Amino acid sequence: MIAHENKLISEIEALKNEFEKTTDKLIKDVKRQDKIMLRSDKRQQQEYDELQTKFEEVATLQKEIEDTQKEVVFTMGAIGESRSKETGNHVKRVAEYSKILALHYGLDDKESEMLKQASPMHDIGKVAIPDAILNKPGRFDSTEREIMDTHAQLGYDMLKMSDRPLLKTAATVAYEHHEKWDGSGYPNQLKGEEIHIYGRITALADVFDALGSDRCYKKAWDDEKIFNLFKEEKGKHFDPKLIDIFFDNLDQFLKVRNSLKDVY
Repeated sequence: MIAHENKLISEIEALKNEFEKTTDKLIKDVKRQDKIMLRSDKRQQQEYDELQTKFEEVATLQKEIEDTQKEVVFTMGAIGESRSKETGNHVKRVAEYSKILALHYGLDDKESEMLKQASPMHDIGKVAIPDAILNKPGRFDSTEREIMDTHAQLGYDMLKMSDRPLLKTAATVAYEHHEKWDGSGYPNQLKGEEIHIYGRITALADVFDALGSDRCYKKAWDDEKIFNLFKEEKGKHFDPKLIDIFFDNLDQFLKVRNSLKDVY
């Protein structure tokens, strides 16, 4: 009986020892797996951090490209205007007026900003117009007028092949900012909403600034004369809705004009 009990105890102790060996092995395996997972997590975190750094570098480069593109567009627009003896502030004011009109018309912030950045290119086609016509101190004859009016098509042709959103917008602005609501504009005699909203907005912004500025062929108009013309041209030259927006927010336009006065 005693021998039987000793045998049972021996078997239990042997089982205990085997269990302890097994659990020790499991503990070691778990610890080893933890170390492997820790190294893997560190490696994955490192790879993630490196990827985020690359994303940030790409985003920075993209912003630099966009900023450079905007600067080039503005500079080209200013060059076009300088050939007709305009100041750089003309294109700045037109840009600001365009954004005000765009926002109140209902375009979102991104599109309104895009139009603001593109609008300085509205007269880029003038770089191809002879100086004798561009700076003539008087009215054009019929031949000169015909040549001058080609600047819209010329500007469009310069920009139309680009796939860049900013330059595509600028191409539309250059092409359509001399169209008129009643269909009497150029180069395609578009009418009403056939004219892209970019063209309709820039037309009003450009004319407001041009009438209120000295040019080689005229003195600046006073505000009352400009406002009367706009009321007369509502639904003729200009989109009626845009004329309403202009008068409803006149203080914003005058604030821009006063902050960006020409310096000779």
